[in-house]
Amino acid sequence: MLARKQEINLQLNEVVDAAILGVTFWLCHWLRFNGILKLDSSPEIPEFKYFVWVLAVIVPIGPFLMELQGYYHYPLEKTVLRSVTQIARAGIWLLVVVAACSFFLKLEIPSRSVILLFALVAPATLIAKERLLIAIHKRTLKSGGVRERILLVGEPAKMAEVEDSFTESLRLEVIVVARVPLTTEDMTPLVAAVHEHSVGRVLLAFSRIELNVVQKAIEACELEGVEAWLCADFIRTSIARPTYELLASRPMLVFRTTPDISWALLVKGALDRTLAALGLLLLSPLLLVIAAAIKLTSPGPAIFTQKRAGRHGRPFTMYKFRSMNTNAEMQRAELIAFNVMSGPVFKVESDPRVTPFGRFIRKTSLDELPQLLNVVRGDMSLVGPRPLPVYEVEQFESASHRRRLSMRPGLTCLWQVRGRNSVTDFADWVRMDLEYIDNWSLALDLWILLRTVPVVLFGLGAK
Repeated sequence: MLARKQEINLQLNEVVDAAILGVTFWLCHWLRFNGILKLDSSPEIPEFKYFVWVLAVIVPIGPFLMELQGYYHYPLEKTVLRSVTQIARAGIWLLVVVAACSFFLKLEIPSRSVILLFALVAPATLIAKERLLIAIHKRTLKSGGVRERILLVGEPAKMAEVEDSFTESLRLEVIVVARVPLTTEDMTPLVAAVHEHSVGRVLLAFSRIELNVVQKAIEACELEGVEAWLCADFIRTSIARPTYELLASRPMLVFRTTPDISWALLVKGALDRTLAALGLLLLSPLLLVIAAAIKLTSPGPAIFTQKRAGRHGRPFTMYKFRSMNTNAEMQRAELIAFNVMSGPVFKVESDPRVTPFGRFIRKTSLDELPQLLNVVRGDMSLVGPRPLPVYEVEQFESASHRRRLSMRPGLTCLWQVRGRNSVTDFADWVRMDLEYIDNWSLALDLWILLRTVPVVLFGLGAK
């Protein structure tokens, strides 16, 4: 995941730097054209349209040449001098390319003073942007808010060797929350640590291959829905659907059962938060009306909060409009005998705890609208497996059921559009969630969202 994130960050940096180069070149021309800065004796220079061909060379080729100089590699460990050197080398090659285009394509450089001014301003702008982003990133990492929690599993000596190889910047990005010695085929300590620490990644470190132990460890991670990273500097083998990654220059085999981080996932996250925020804004009058109706029709708060299991089982506070009486949780034990769902999930037909107005907002799914706030906060997505209460997740009978926790929970899902409360077998519910995870795409999300509209409007499958 880290290597893929680094690749995406590199691409983003290149796009941003291309924009910076383009804007800086235009600004240099504007300063020279309006006589604010002069580096030669020419009283006037042509309009910007005569410089467009130079811009067309600088914008796409500049970041590419900086990448060749290693400018985007290991930014947290670079000094300012190294960055200046890399930009200078790339700048020399960029001037060579511009000169070559001018010579071979017979293109005129209308004013060399603009090029000279650009050569002075652009590096300073790029360095300022780089240092600012590094400072912000380091401050964020040091706060601990975005450090990824990982488990280190394997032979003690090898685990220590792998951890010692972590660079300073890597130690800011990840935190080893537990070290689990594993030399037998008993996976109980591994599974218990995954549950206890709610991690999304397990690092397997062995000095020599123990096929049975490694295989069972990977299978345990697969059932839990977490990534298994196998330190592979001791073997060369072919394992079904592995992904090779680098961790502190060490080769790793990654076994994934969930979608790999990609531009599509980043777009999903951005769309989730944008559409949820827009939804909260547009629906705010309706939300106020529903809240007022709840307060007028039954005593108690308008919003119901509950701890739900998020991605990798990490608890979060989920918001709903209250549709039951205030002591519904205490009455749950009395209704266990009437549960119509198999497995750990609790559902009761014609639940007596539901208020008259609550029955309406449950049937129309209006009670779910406050979860848009959870989406904005990043606890949930618009589409994903529905979040279950923490106490229900703790009662999972099959380890494979936890794999539904490997993606961020959502407002709607396949279960929602394929029957909802008419599905009484929890195994069928899980099967649909895993079908979604294994076949995820933006197109599938859009299809589910479109199918959700008539389900909500007509209350299909709702009780």
